[in-house]
Amino acid sequence: MAPKIPRKGSKEEPDDKTTKCSKARAEYRYLGEEWFLQEKPDSDAKYKYYGYVVTAIAFILRFWRIYYPREVIFDEVHFGKFASYYLERTYFFDVHPPFAKLLIAFVGWLMNYDGEFKFEDIGYSYDKTNAPFVAYRSLSAILGTLTVPVMFGTLREMNFKALTCMLGALLVALDNAHIIDSRLILLDATLIFTVALSIYTYVRFYKVQLRAPFSSEWYYWLYATGFSLSLVISSKYVGVFTFATIGSAVIVNLWQLLDVKAGLTMRQLTKHFVARLNGLIVFPCVVYLFWFYIHFAILSRSGTGDDFMSSAFQETLEDSPLAKESKSVYYYDIVTFKHRETLALLHSHSAHYPLRYEDGRVSSQGQQVTGYSHEDINNNWEIIPTKELPAREGQPVLYDDVIRLRHVATDTYLLAHDVASPYYPTNEEITTVPPDAANGDRRAQTLFKLQPKNKKDSGHIIKSRSSSFRIFHVDTAVALWTHNDQFLPDWGFGQQEVNGNKKVTDESNHWTIHTILNLSEERKTYTPKKVKSLPFFSKWSELQRLMFIHNNKLSADHPFASQPDSWPGSLSGVSFWTKDSEKKQIYFTGNIIGWWFQIVSLSLYLGIILGDLLTRKRSLFVFGRITRVKLYGPVMFLFIGWCFHYFPFFLMSRQKFLHHYLPAHLIAALFSAALWEVLLSDSRSIDQYKDESNSEVPHVKTPKVYEPALVIFFIIIATATAYFLYYFSPLVYAHRGLTPAEVNARQWFNIKLHFAK
Repeated sequence: MAPKIPRKGSKEEPDDKTTKCSKARAEYRYLGEEWFLQEKPDSDAKYKYYGYVVTAIAFILRFWRIYYPREVIFDEVHFGKFASYYLERTYFFDVHPPFAKLLIAFVGWLMNYDGEFKFEDIGYSYDKTNAPFVAYRSLSAILGTLTVPVMFGTLREMNFKALTCMLGALLVALDNAHIIDSRLILLDATLIFTVALSIYTYVRFYKVQLRAPFSSEWYYWLYATGFSLSLVISSKYVGVFTFATIGSAVIVNLWQLLDVKAGLTMRQLTKHFVARLNGLIVFPCVVYLFWFYIHFAILSRSGTGDDFMSSAFQETLEDSPLAKESKSVYYYDIVTFKHRETLALLHSHSAHYPLRYEDGRVSSQGQQVTGYSHEDINNNWEIIPTKELPAREGQPVLYDDVIRLRHVATDTYLLAHDVASPYYPTNEEITTVPPDAANGDRRAQTLFKLQPKNKKDSGHIIKSRSSSFRIFHVDTAVALWTHNDQFLPDWGFGQQEVNGNKKVTDESNHWTIHTILNLSEERKTYTPKKVKSLPFFSKWSELQRLMFIHNNKLSADHPFASQPDSWPGSLSGVSFWTKDSEKKQIYFTGNIIGWWFQIVSLSLYLGIILGDLLTRKRSLFVFGRITRVKLYGPVMFLFIGWCFHYFPFFLMSRQKFLHHYLPAHLIAALFSAALWEVLLSDSRSIDQYKDESNSEVPHVKTPKVYEPALVIFFIIIATATAYFLYYFSPLVYAHRGLTPAEVNARQWFNIKLHFAK
């Protein structure tokens, strides 16, 4: 349908200045890009001043007392450890891509750190180590600080006022969750910064397109956008949502260019498409693969991640100290088994299960099999073949061999049977039986397989320390499992329950052979292995597949997990660290004032768009063109970005946590500030074009902003957000303990804090 032509003398009739720019206006009006053609609403000096102020605020809030607590906090146990593995060049496995972890390790390398400390336990004092934890945390703080001016610059490039830019940036600068994540050794600060950078660079690219497509500047911002996107996806796989955000804008833009009214030939249109394909898909993929190349080049030595990989992959790794202690396992070896998750050793002793448990269930009264954390003679098991071998020595144990395990101290055989375990009625009891029963009518119940994690390893030799496997019961198809969330009562000496888990493929079912006790002198001798090569794409594809598999397996219940419907309101949080002696704690939650302000803004926007669509159907034009272009241009772009970074989490079955909302929160901060400037402007103003005789593109005068109202609104939101941060600051910085009354006063919504009594 052709656009409506205003009648002469009507309020919508263009004035003389508009007529002078009619040609340029016709070209750009159709594309709806007037919001990029506006004059800057404030001076450059004002933008610089406000930008410096909000950046300084972010810097101070992220670096204040960054050295405290001087202990390992929450997920620092993972990402500090990974940095140490990089520095030692020992292979490890993780579900996240390598870029952000490499960045942390690079800081350690700059500090001449050797990676000796492995960040094993939350609460472990850094004073006992030489780990550069302040430098590691400072990396996050720097990136968290830089995110703020990038946000400010994004709104500036979208032609919003300096005060609006400051408000959007301030919602992140003053946010509890962003501050905490920017003060610890985590990946989130890198992710958030690269998300912000991707949006900023795309806005810059889009603006250049209006005046100089295919210029050197245009290509620069195109590839800067692609590089930023590659850094997002190379930090965490949720970066695919940022790709979706930018990709949707690119698709809309190409759809506009496809229209004949855009004046492009098919040759020109194809050139636009190919340039974007190369800059936003091919180039980011190359950069993404580059980080994996660096990852494999650094991790050249055998390490803790070996058993996740195939034998062919492991053969590309040099021996590490761990690998030097690793020995091939033979039949009739006397060994100890260690549970990978709890580090408990498979144990048995002469005591028996009670006849009845507390809930009235009856046991077999068989010999107890438990998990024990200390070295003991009762941890020793002999690996027995199920058929006679030609020699007692020299016959290796292979993955998926059917074996039996003899408990050396009591001369009994490991057995699983269809009797409920002490704590899990759905799981099987694990016990041992004497040789006469094991070799008689109960023989089938004593048969087990050592199943590999990777099916490709079936038939390969099992090695101590490095090989991981499930102790799979052949007769009833369960896998040995133990847990340390609840210990056996006095009759079980407070040790861990061991049972047969019917969920055979659970990650927590894996064990290793920790020690071989009867090694001959010949077998104790270390012989370096020959390192083989494997093509890069073979290694990458294997690792990529395993990363996705294990990421999808992260579906078990977690005490700090939360559902996406609770995130926008920050209804709950995560306890990161506590110190009982001083009643101090760090609790991860958002700035509730800022987060609820975003909820109001998002809801209001939906109402405005719905109302505008309905009223226009009745020829009621509430908004002027420039206001509508802003609502359906930059504001809609940010709204869609928020949707892409939020709603997909409802489709995921894996564990979800509040920190997953932070990229969406960042975009919602930009969106909220932009929306309220539009609402506090003269929305009915007539489009005005400034005649620039030396310019190929007209400049659009922005609708008048009600400055006093915007200032008052800014002061109210900024003050309330800052006060909330101050009120909750003991839970952000742990600089002082709180009394029970003060703790209870801060337990908003579903927030559950320590020391409330």
